[in-house]
Amino acid sequence: MFVRDCMTPDPIYGHPDMAVTEAQDLMLSKGIRHLPIVIDKTNLVGLVTRTSLRSALPSDVSRFSRFEVSYTLSKIKVHSVMVKDVVTIEPGTPIEAAAHVMATKKIGTLPVVQEDKLVGIISDSDLFSTMTSLLGANNPGIRVTVQQPDQSGVIARLTSVIAEAGGYLSVCVGYYSKVNPEDWVSLCKVQNIEENRLVEVINGIENTTILDIRQFQEKE
Repeated sequence: MFVRDCMTPDPIYGHPDMAVTEAQDLMLSKGIRHLPIVIDKTNLVGLVTRTSLRSALPSDVSRFSRFEVSYTLSKIKVHSVMVKDVVTIEPGTPIEAAAHVMATKKIGTLPVVQEDKLVGIISDSDLFSTMTSLLGANNPGIRVTVQQPDQSGVIARLTSVIAEAGGYLSVCVGYYSKVNPEDWVSLCKVQNIEENRLVEVINGIENTTILDIRQFQEKE
């Protein structure tokens, strides 16, 4: 899965000379937290966030009336408050690389650029949606978490015995155990098999432990 599969294409954008109040109104009306700032419709030059908008307010807002605050903001242009050193990403970047950049940089969004042109935007909300999809949050079945040694072929043995017993794997993802870093934990969503039969076939695999198993029904 790549950034292009999860991003919002042709995102809403603003321009550097728009008033801060105009940017606020646009973000509020569209329900967005980040507004790319472009020139010539596609050339990215900055990014407005809720944090950068707050920086435009007087340091002691309580001293001013609502009218004075609105008037002050209407005179400030976006280019004065936007983030200019914008971290971007390309549409062909793997989704996990985008998540790593956002986590490392502690940012909530990445404008997506191709040949220096804005083509999309991806946010932490998009990543959460992708994660729920990858984990099969909307798929019914038996959710089973299995711990095995981190060795060649262990995942193949696990999926093979489930398939041979008639089970259908709709999800299978894995991660290293925090308790035992030398072990690999697989989280699987299995359909078309009874729970007791699934437990039986998994327990028949050498050095394999079921950490958790439960029925998972699709939410209506």
